[in-house]
Amino acid sequence: MKELTFDAENCPISRISKVLQGKWSMVIIYVLSEGTLRFSEIHHKLPHITEVNLTKDLRMLEAYGVIHREVYPVVPPKVEYSLTDMGKDFLPILNSITDWAEKYTTK
Repeated sequence: MKELTFDAENCPISRISKVLQGKWSMVIIYVLSEGTLRFSEIHHKLPHITEVNLTKDLRMLEAYGVIHREVYPVVPPKVEYSLTDMGKDFLPILNSITDWAEKYTTK
């Protein structure tokens, strides 16, 4: 019998874990499920995240195509963040994770 080998690099779970590796990634997606927000609005909703970490996770989510960053050519600069179709498609999964967490984690 041939032994099966696990190809972690091509595993779908492994690939998605790269997208969601930021500590705040899923929380940012949840916050953006409310609609388009500016950086300061996101930060206001997540006061425990540093601006550096928020910027890092926003850039990573944008690079993977989960969120869209819209820059308006005005002074001062106006930047808005929203979920892409990919990000919106993740919301039912995020809701399932939320249900699981509420059932099995203590507050």
